[in-house]
This record gives sequence, C-alpha cells and structure tokens, in this order.
Amino acid sequence: MKNRELAVFLLFILTGTVAFGQDYAFKVMANKGTNEVKSGDSWQPIKTGASLKLNDELRVANNGYLGLISASGKPVEVKNPGPVKVAELAAQVKGGSSAVNKYTEFILSSNAEEKKNKLSATGAVYRDIASEKAIKLMLPENQHSGVYNTEAVISWDGSKVTGPYVVTFSNMFEEQLAKIETTETSVVINLKDPKFVHETGIFVDVRSKVNPSQSSKQHLIKRLSPDAHEKVQRSLSDIMGEVSEQTALNKFILAGFYEEQGLFIDAIAAYEEVLKLAPEVSYYKESYDEFLVRHGLKR
Repeated sequence: MKNRELAVFLLFILTGTVAFGQDYAFKVMANKGTNEVKSGDSWQPIKTGASLKLNDELRVANNGYLGLISASGKPVEVKNPGPVKVAELAAQVKGGSSAVNKYTEFILSSNAEEKKNKLSATGAVYRDIASEKAIKLMLPENQHSGVYNTEAVISWDGSKVTGPYVVTFSNMFEEQLAKIETTETSVVINLKDPKFVHETGIFVDVRSKVNPSQSSKQHLIKRLSPDAHEKVQRSLSDIMGEVSEQTALNKFILAGFYEEQGLFIDAIAAYEEVLKLAPEVSYYKESYDEFLVRHGLKR
C-alpha cells in the first residue's frame, strides 16, 4: 500500500514538473517584420521577449524573421513566410541546454534595462567631455580588455575625424608591432599573426593620417591567462553544442555569453558576425548599439 501511495505521489510531482516546464514553448529573442501570434481567438503583433505557448499559432510576414529559444534551450530561426503552429515548431526541436536559457535571459534583461534607462535618463552624461579624445575607440577599459578568441575587432567613431586613419599596435615596451592605414572605421586583427603571437598585451591607438594630433585614447588588448582561458572554455562548452552552427541567432547568444563573462572584445566580434549574417534584422543592430552604450564604448 505504501509503495502504491509513493508511486502516486511521485507521478503527481512529475506531472507538475512537466506542466510547469511547458508553461511556454519558445521565447522570442529577435523579430523582424509584421509577424503575428494567435493566442486564443485574436491575432496580435509579436514582440521581442514574448513567450509563445504550445497552442499558439504564428503568421510570419513576407521577408519576416523570428529568432526563438525553446523552453529546453534550443535556438530556432524562422524565416519561411506564412502560418505555422508553435506545436509543429516544438516537435522539430531536438536537444537543448539550460545554460543557453541562462544567457538568453541575460540578454533580454540587459536590453530591457537599457531601454528603461534611456526612458528615465535621456541625455544623461556619465563621462568627462573635456577629457575625451577626438577619436572614440569602441574598446573597453583595461579590466575588460581580455580576449578569449584569436580575432579582435577594433572600431571607432569617425564622425568627428574623417579618414584616412593610421592604426598603430605596440607591445608593453612601447615597441611598434604593426601599423595599418585605412579609410574605414574598423580593422580586424588575428592574435595568431606572427606580429602578435608572442605578445600577452597589445596597445592600440588610432590617429588621423592628415593630422596625427587628432587621435584616440590608447587601449589595451590582452590575452587571457591559461587559467582564465580554461575557465571560460568550460563555461562555453555548456552551450557550444547548441550554438555551433553559423547563424545570426547563435552568434547573438554568444555575444551575450561573452558580455556576461566580461569579455567585451569577444562580444564585439560576435555582434559583428551577427550583423554580417542578418544585416536586415534591425533588432540585432539595436542590441549591439545598446551593448556599446551600456558599457561606455560608444558616445
């Protein structure tokens, strides 16, 4: 008798757990176009951050896009126009990771907080205008200058100083490692390049070629220590099985991972990949801008 009562109790707990886990089927991470959801009897515009239930129906617009995360932590991109049942999408989902959900929640909450701050403090200034250089490098301060990956994107605001520009890289002893001339407002370096491969820290600054006195502040790019690199690698391994495919949504999640880890340079590189893969999805560009503003990397 006791065994039967125990079995009934465990079944009750399991049923409650499943029901709780199925409170939503997907969360909306990104949305482009006049996409709609039918929950009940009426159609409503889909909003980023919304939860989609198993019984909902979607109507994807022509040239529309949805970036979804399943309740199990699986990224799904929806691009085909027309009607689709959420239950049908959920049936196609295989696998997932709760760690992915952790970073998607981080992204959504960070972006929501940024929008809230904009509404409550429009025009607020947190920097010393008088001390600013003519060229603003979109790189973090030293405490967040570590790099996990081998590529680093160096971008700057060219609104006050037009090109051509000279980008100079030097080591900790102020010895020049490389110099790049460009008319663009960004360059990409590979830390496996023979010029950089033996350096633990690299200083970078940008100047006007025509008027070298118009320059940026010098910023540091540094490799992570072996222990720090291994720690990030362990955390990254929890989600890589779900985000290894080269999609905009996966890169977006990786950008959130790197931001949460305090690796802003890696986050920048991930965001740049997002924009290359889905340049038409304005929400991704807005999220990138919000990230830069949130951490003082952009005026």
